[in-house]
Amino acid sequence: MTDPSADPQTERHMNRVDLITGGVFAVLGLAIAYLSWTMPRLEMRGIHPATVPGLVPGLLGLALAFCGAVLGLKAYREGRGAGGWSDLLALFRTEEAGRFCAVAGLALVYALVLVGLLPFWLASTAFVFAFIVVFEAWLSPQPRPLLRSALWAAVQGVIVGVAVTLVFQYGFLVRLP
Repeated sequence: MTDPSADPQTERHMNRVDLITGGVFAVLGLAIAYLSWTMPRLEMRGIHPATVPGLVPGLLGLALAFCGAVLGLKAYREGRGAGGWSDLLALFRTEEAGRFCAVAGLALVYALVLVGLLPFWLASTAFVFAFIVVFEAWLSPQPRPLLRSALWAAVQGVIVGVAVTLVFQYGFLVRLP
């Protein structure tokens, strides 16, 4: 049995993925560090500088930026001269990229549209329902029948939506939107 990572085309694709991922993490880490730096320091309340609200997120942002830069530089050095823009653009035409876009789209709709517009339990129920139906009936290598997936997704969606709401409200004492 051969190692799939030994395939030169797979290595080129992985270098491109690492290069893009490293760049995204570096930019995201720097953005987090900047936003943490601009948070109020609360000097007027006599808060010690080591306990300011943005300290831990800022340090984590810098660590994320550093790790992203290391990953990107490693991928750049290993993939220099291998492939071109066509290899880079080919990454976006894979099944994995489609699945990633589906996950990202569902998560963004949940976070930016459903939460706040609907009660939290209903937004969570809708998200779980949509996620299960999309990945079992449409994006699965072996799709299941839509009606069966929808029924299973409805049951799981209600259970998860109600359970998560109860745990956060009564277990963690967090008021949900």
